[in-house]
Amino acid sequence: MKPLTVLGIETSCDETAAAVLRLDERGPHVLSDIVLGQAAQHAPYKGVVPEIAARAHVEGLDGTIAAAMRDAKLEFADLDGVAATAGPGLIGGVMVGLLAGKAIALAHDKPLIGVNHLEGHALSPRLAPGGATFPYLLLLVSGGHCQFIAVLDVGVYRRYGSTLDDALGEAFDKLAKLLDLGFPGGPLVEKAAENGDSKRFVLPRPLLGREGCDFSFAGLKTACAREVARLGTLAAQDKADLCASFQAAALDIIEDRTRNAMRMFDTVWGAKGRLVAAGGVAANQRIRGKLEALAAERNYDFIAPPLKWCTDNAAMIALAGAERLRLGFSDDLSFPARPRWPLDGEAARLRPSHQAGRKGAKA
Repeated sequence: MKPLTVLGIETSCDETAAAVLRLDERGPHVLSDIVLGQAAQHAPYKGVVPEIAARAHVEGLDGTIAAAMRDAKLEFADLDGVAATAGPGLIGGVMVGLLAGKAIALAHDKPLIGVNHLEGHALSPRLAPGGATFPYLLLLVSGGHCQFIAVLDVGVYRRYGSTLDDALGEAFDKLAKLLDLGFPGGPLVEKAAENGDSKRFVLPRPLLGREGCDFSFAGLKTACAREVARLGTLAAQDKADLCASFQAAALDIIEDRTRNAMRMFDTVWGAKGRLVAAGGVAANQRIRGKLEALAAERNYDFIAPPLKWCTDNAAMIALAGAERLRLGFSDDLSFPARPRWPLDGEAARLRPSHQAGRKGAKA
């Protein structure tokens, strides 16, 4: 196998990222990995503001790419291809990164690979040494996505279920905003929950016990908002208890839905499988622990990327680009930026109820 060296660019939300990766017969090797966060810009608004995100990408992307190339000790001429996130995501940010990738590819006569951000997450467990081998069951859980996918090979995906309304990461962020904890909300809710009573508030578990492995978090989020309105002024312990109760409900939902997804996976691949968690919410230690215990109970291997590759990053985009380039796939310069782009297009076409809502998942 000829080694392939690919520059990856990621700008789908509020992380400006660039990375250089080499793929050879031993697997992927991350040569550089730069992530420029935007938390400070969005903190006053307690959430990501698309216009601010796009402007920050414009201001920071050139320097981020230059730093990635410098850390890799390479010139653009040394690359075999340029991979850029083409969606799904905040369209302004996606356009910034994709246009930068097109410009570099055109100027240096390199193949362009427009990468689905979800495919980056789906393949991210393969970044670490001894990473996941195909096939595996993926729980992709983040601020914009919440779905189960059977990852069978590069470019071969089967969606088993997804969120019918909001993604879990969004629910974490909205709770943090309700409680004035700060931004980004997920880690702050997890930290507050450590000192809380998870049984104080009785919160709903939407779809618990139902067939299938779809998610719904809108009702849980609304129930938390009602508790906040009922209590009025909240003490620190009130906030901790609500965070703990919310996280406990989320854990019950994830466990129930994952059991169903594993049964679906078993029918095709047998009782011994691999359960993979990816996406920003997969960095939550309680969620990781629950999934790891469930995998052990079901005789599955549990695999998760290192924490730095759970959240949005360009190393996973470079890997997806290199894998596609290895298979002979590349895109022309007319490749569009897409705010919506389901990883399993056939599943989305046949099951339109799984399309994202106005405030729900991006695919």
